[in-house]
Amino acid sequence: MTTTFIADKDKKRIDAASATIPSDRYFRNAWALNGNVITEDVAAAKVLFRDKIREVRVPLLAEEDVAYMKSLESGDTDAQTASIAKKNALRDAPAASAITNANTIVELKAAWDTSVLGTSPYAK
Repeated sequence: MTTTFIADKDKKRIDAASATIPSDRYFRNAWALNGNVITEDVAAAKVLFRDKIREVRVPLLAEEDVAYMKSLESGDTDAQTASIAKKNALRDAPAASAITNANTIVELKAAWDTSVLGTSPYAK
């Protein structure tokens, strides 16, 4: 019989059959082992969350660059201003206070700003 082990963020291992495991794997690299219970380290999860924001915003910034260039070519100053505001919101997204203030994984998942970043990858 093969034993399956689970490693936490610090590479501590536990037999999967005897472990209590979080219900989802979104923050798998933030798992921390406490006895036979695997919990999610919120501080480590915030790092992963911010990295996900940075990943998601790359194509959004590229799209907004195109929109800005079109508005620049057409001389549409209102569209330019809107584009600049959207790009700034995308750049500022990883520093959102909702992320900093999150004390639980549920609060962290709720910190995804769909108005700026689109559909949350953490929505079920």
